[in-house]
Amino acid sequence: MDWKTIEFDWNHARALLVTAEEGSYSAAARALGSTQPTIGRQVAALEEELGVTLVQRVGRGLELTEAGLDLLEHIRTMGDAARRVSLTATGRSRSLEGLVRITASESQCAFLLPPVLARIRELHPGIEIDLVATTEVRDLRTREADIALRNFRPQDPELTARKVREDKAWLYATPEYLARVGPIETAEDLVRADWIMMMRTEGMLGHLRGMGAPISAKNLPIATEDHLVQWALCRAGLGLCFMMEHVGDAEPTVVRIPEVLPPVPVPLWLTTHRAVHTSRRLRAVFDLLAEGLTAAG
Repeated sequence: MDWKTIEFDWNHARALLVTAEEGSYSAAARALGSTQPTIGRQVAALEEELGVTLVQRVGRGLELTEAGLDLLEHIRTMGDAARRVSLTATGRSRSLEGLVRITASESQCAFLLPPVLARIRELHPGIEIDLVATTEVRDLRTREADIALRNFRPQDPELTARKVREDKAWLYATPEYLARVGPIETAEDLVRADWIMMMRTEGMLGHLRGMGAPISAKNLPIATEDHLVQWALCRAGLGLCFMMEHVGDAEPTVVRIPEVLPPVPVPLWLTTHRAVHTSRRLRAVFDLLAEGLTAAG
């Protein structure tokens, strides 16, 4: 192979790839933790290195030229290879120092993880933890996170998972709220109450009706994807909210609604990428999470 024929910088090619994927220099800068002028200069440098125009402005936006489109698939293949190199290198790491990124829901981060993270910090003070609190599923293959707590078993063959616990979620409300709407002793009584939910779509309503709650969109006046906000609103007396049993039963400001609906099963799977699971650092964190979360259940 004639290595002298490779006359461009991978960082410049990456800037073009991320710009094409994200749609603009500013979005690419956010994705890469850089600045818009830097990304623009890197793409311009790639054009200079290759001797072709790759990007053109159309109105206020950007479009790839024909040459840019031709090269993009090759650069995308390079990007995939770079990800695999990163994953493999992380998997071979023997150090117990460095960063581990964990993603979990807001309520899991607030109520399940603190004692486990304290144990990890006690045993491995050289390990830094980035905690990504979100209900969005982060992509473990592209290193958006190293370890994920998920309520479903992943089907991706590149991921490995261990089921660590099985929780149940019940409906809760404050006694003051129940005094205002009247006692809830049957499923039919639920139509008098406001529900604080993640969304008010037909899919969500259909799921609740399937559980036996004869409610409509009028019963869902407040919607938020943040489960901690849902819980705060419930504790403030604004309506009914689902919460994990071990959290709800320990909260003195609310009571559990009588068993007019079945509990919602909340399985918990600890998930990571197979390639990084061999990292000593990540394996230590994974095993301590599994141990702590299983014991907590």
